[in-house]
Amino acid sequence: MRELFFVSGVIASIAGLMVVVQTNAMHALINLIVLLLAVASVFYTLGAPFVAALQIVIYAGAIMVLFVFAVIILNLGRLAEERERDWMSSVLWLVPVLLAAVLLAQFVITVSGREAALAREVVGPKAVGISLYTDYLIGVELASLLLLAALVAAYHLGWPLSRLERGHD
Repeated sequence: MRELFFVSGVIASIAGLMVVVQTNAMHALINLIVLLLAVASVFYTLGAPFVAALQIVIYAGAIMVLFVFAVIILNLGRLAEERERDWMSSVLWLVPVLLAAVLLAQFVITVSGREAALAREVVGPKAVGISLYTDYLIGVELASLLLLAALVAAYHLGWPLSRLERGHD
């Protein structure tokens, strides 16, 4: 299990780097799917199979399908790729490289200092639900209010556009 954890971590790191480096949007999305699957594998090795399944179904499945459709609909062409290549050669790389170096240093210190804490016990859906609605109830309620506010804002912002498409006003 320990080897699977480290292999998944390395795959996630490489795929994350490829997401940032790719200038083609579809290639970046495919690398992002690989990244999300590797993160699901890390969750599984840490003893959270429920979270791993949610990671695959929600992120690698549903949300990535939406991203792929958005890229297809936007039809980003050669002009967008050339603009992204120009961005890649500038100083914009400095902050992400520094953040990645900090994360790498943190990873090396954690792994070299002691054994990685892998799955001691399996956390099932019942334990997750009990924890969410007892210990983290305020966080769950705030997240639900934030999602409701986003839904209302999206409806409010999209309403004038839908009226224009139907020929009103």
